[in-house]
Amino acid sequence: MAVAVRTSRARAKSSAPTRAKASGARTKWVYLFANGKAEGNAKMRELLGGKGAGLAEMTNAGLPVPPGFTITTAACNAYFAAGRKLPPGLLEQVESALAAVERATGKKLGDTKNPLLVSVRSGAAMSMPGMMDTVLNLGLNDESRAALAKLTKNERFAHDAYRRFMSMFGRIVLGIDAEKKDTVRRETGKAFPTDPKQQLRLAIEAVFGSWFGQRAKDYRKQFKIPDDLGTACSVVTMVFGNMGDDSGTGVAFTRNPNTGAKELYGEYLTNAQGEDVVAGIRTPAPISQMKGDLPKAYAEFEKIAKRLEKHYRDAQDLEFTIERGKLYMLQTRSAKRTAAAAVKIATDMVREGLITKDEALQRVEPAQVEQLLLPRFDPAEVEKARKAGRYLAKGLNASPGAATGRAVFDADRAVALKGQRQLVVLVRPETSPDDFHGMVAATGILTARGGSTSHAAVVARGLGLPCVAGCAALEIDLGKREMRVDGKLVHEGEAISIDGTTGEVFAGELPTIEPNFREEKALIELLSWADKRRRLGVWVNADTPGECKLARELGAEGVGLARTEHMFRQAERLPIVQDMIMADSTEGRERALAKLLPFQQGDFREMFEAMDGLPVVIRLIDPPLHEFLREYADVDIEIAVARATGKDGADLAEKERIYRRLEQLHEDNPMLGLRGCRLLLVYPEILEMQIRAILGAAIDSKERGVKAKPEIMMPLVGTMGELDRLYEQVMSVAATVQRERGTKVDFKFGTMIEIPRACLIADEIAEKAEFFSFGTNDLTQTILGISRDDAQKSFLTRYVEEKIIPADPFQVLDRDGVGAMMRIAIERGRKTRDGLKIGICGEHGGDPSSIEFCHQVGLTYVSPSTYRVPVARLAAAQAAIAGAAGRDR
Repeated sequence: MAVAVRTSRARAKSSAPTRAKASGARTKWVYLFANGKAEGNAKMRELLGGKGAGLAEMTNAGLPVPPGFTITTAACNAYFAAGRKLPPGLLEQVESALAAVERATGKKLGDTKNPLLVSVRSGAAMSMPGMMDTVLNLGLNDESRAALAKLTKNERFAHDAYRRFMSMFGRIVLGIDAEKKDTVRRETGKAFPTDPKQQLRLAIEAVFGSWFGQRAKDYRKQFKIPDDLGTACSVVTMVFGNMGDDSGTGVAFTRNPNTGAKELYGEYLTNAQGEDVVAGIRTPAPISQMKGDLPKAYAEFEKIAKRLEKHYRDAQDLEFTIERGKLYMLQTRSAKRTAAAAVKIATDMVREGLITKDEALQRVEPAQVEQLLLPRFDPAEVEKARKAGRYLAKGLNASPGAATGRAVFDADRAVALKGQRQLVVLVRPETSPDDFHGMVAATGILTARGGSTSHAAVVARGLGLPCVAGCAALEIDLGKREMRVDGKLVHEGEAISIDGTTGEVFAGELPTIEPNFREEKALIELLSWADKRRRLGVWVNADTPGECKLARELGAEGVGLARTEHMFRQAERLPIVQDMIMADSTEGRERALAKLLPFQQGDFREMFEAMDGLPVVIRLIDPPLHEFLREYADVDIEIAVARATGKDGADLAEKERIYRRLEQLHEDNPMLGLRGCRLLLVYPEILEMQIRAILGAAIDSKERGVKAKPEIMMPLVGTMGELDRLYEQVMSVAATVQRERGTKVDFKFGTMIEIPRACLIADEIAEKAEFFSFGTNDLTQTILGISRDDAQKSFLTRYVEEKIIPADPFQVLDRDGVGAMMRIAIERGRKTRDGLKIGICGEHGGDPSSIEFCHQVGLTYVSPSTYRVPVARLAAAQAAIAGAAGRDR
């Protein structure tokens, strides 16, 4: 969302003068470029689109650009605002610009002696390659085709140009497949338009219309590009690469877009037009071959490529055509590139003196950093799989990375197969906490239902697992252990491959490329620059020693959230936890907790060792107790069956005891019930065990020469009565532990801010709490009144798609609501305790837009999931750079 927000604001600022004028002849809709001069330039991307701005800039630089003109994005927006009608004055300006182009070329649109042909090309401010439409060879009819054949002395060329034009015009403008005029009449009941000016008007409208084509809408949704930017429309004199062996066309990059290597990289074809390269009609040759085929044109192109890269100070994507030995430049724009290439190009250009370190940090998207650190499929193998018909479906790219394994349909089976050292992909209609052990055992997760904030997505991101969620095409039959996709059947045990970065699912195995952070030298260098630039600290949400070690390697400066309840769900511990819950007396609970104590103390000890010298924030148990009793969900059915079959005895009595306990624990709204600090106050023996485990582990570490820095966090605090009582209990247990061990250990006492009332009384809370950590998952739920678990299934996705809300508030922080409450808490908390350390540990801690907000409001640190630590390091630096730029202005 960060990109979308910034772009939208920039556009609003740049186009405001245009909107301020009356929509008439005075509004400038058209910008000419001809005879080495252009009315626009590279700084006018928002108005002229990337293509139009590039053509204008190249024209002003004296490069060989065919004459033409660009109709602005403002005209596109006015077209839609008027109900798909061209704004007043536009066609008159087009006529005037067209006349200037005719003078510059010595040709005339529709002329029967020397006809001018033009291309009508789309081009938005943000590159959307292939997502909108273009019409080539416009201006042809029977008379101008004959003139073209006579002029070029090439009847075949003229017929081919006419065929191409009718095909593109029919498909894009008329919405039919047609290469002959009689087809148009048969399909539409109207004659094929032969008036070139009518063709031009219809083509302009079609290009504008393609802004809201399905491809374009899907692309904007994926890359969070606003719908109100609009597309420009460039009308450019046609030059022909299909006029013989001394002609050609191609696309090239000034650096390799896959690897970032400093080399001219691309493809070209002799005797061909541009769409032949893009559409794959013919197999193109590498651009290097052009050096031998057309040496003069190649030398000129190579020189221009270097000049453009130096001018734009970025790798460029170039389109060119050679007509009878003469080179023409048709486009320059910043090149799309892989994550690896983005990082390498950015760091290389700093060393070459082309850009500053700040610019390098801004050139790399945080999402690209995430992609670099997760397994990914070999692109060549993906293409082979498509051609072999192994592509199955596409869902939501909920957690990036790639995974291949046997499809399994329940969590226990996943664990069993992992025990046999087999890779598995867990396939479920949707996941729940019951599936956690199977999710940990899997290499990837695939669900038919759920969205980006579903259980599967959230847990997968935390575990660093690829996840494709909400894949509606899946028909999963758990009974038969199989899934059907578009007529293709996949049985349990058969291999599938999922790409959590693209959301795609394939049958069979696809080889993955495993990343190694230590080998990512360019990324490590870039992040070292980010660390010097950012003000926000970057910690991590980690629940195991292994996660801590990995996070530290990835640059984490502390643990911002260790969730103790995750430690309870491990196989050897869960029965003890259940015994504790089932106990009907304090003594019974204490006996069970005594068995849990060594496990927790051991976990904390290993985490302190992994984070030696760095702070570790440990949140005491938070979820309601019923979550640990899901294994007993069907006990009422079991009781009914036992009674019906006359089975009595100890087993039935035990089941009835369990049922009575479940009835006691039942809550209509458990997430707002007995959980968090409330649970600790009702059952203080749980708090005592956890404090003993934390401080005991800290003392153990101290005795081993490890510098443990525990920070104990109370969840869900909303009143000072709660916090005062918790503080007294913690300090009492701490004093007892230190007296028993004969040594003192330093620790901090703090709280999670996750309900609105805590924000409002933050000044009081700060009297006891030494640190705050915003739990924005619950804070979002309680402020918006939305259940994270339920909303995605019922209405939230639709809200985002229909733009009722700008973004999923569980992915991108709601600045107006949640953010406003955070500001209150920060201001009031620091008024009481100057310099109060405040972090964020919700899902938003790894989202770049949310990190930008955290920087703006002055948080101390953000705490994302493990694999998003490098992402947060870069995003925090980008926020600092943006903030500095704002102050400079």
